[in-house]
Amino acid sequence: MSSNGRDPNFCQDCGSVLPLPGLSDTVRCPRCCLCTPVTEFLGREIQSGVIFNPAEQTLLALEDEENSELKGPVIDRRCTRCNKEGMIYHTRQMRSADEGQTVFFTCIHCRFQEKEDS
Repeated sequence: MSSNGRDPNFCQDCGSVLPLPGLSDTVRCPRCCLCTPVTEFLGREIQSGVIFNPAEQTLLALEDEENSELKGPVIDRRCTRCNKEGMIYHTRQMRSADEGQTVFFTCIHCRFQEKEDS
């Protein structure tokens, strides 16, 4: 905490996370443009780290997913393999965030899978 009892990592006006100090004498809030003196950050140490999930836990999750029953909303979509109505779908963001999501369909009769980019 700084001398006035607030956390200098956050803007005192709007609460946004402040960027790291640069070469200027102030740090400007990206949201409300309030300037904080760089002296507020003197003596502060910033640390970061990465924690990976254990490989065993990931493999167990994949095995459970393969053996599970079909779950999800059923829609009126005709399977291109067996030509019957009824497919389950789920979506995932496979491409960049500014592009549409990918929809995965699974036939409830023959378990044929197909995908569609939206």
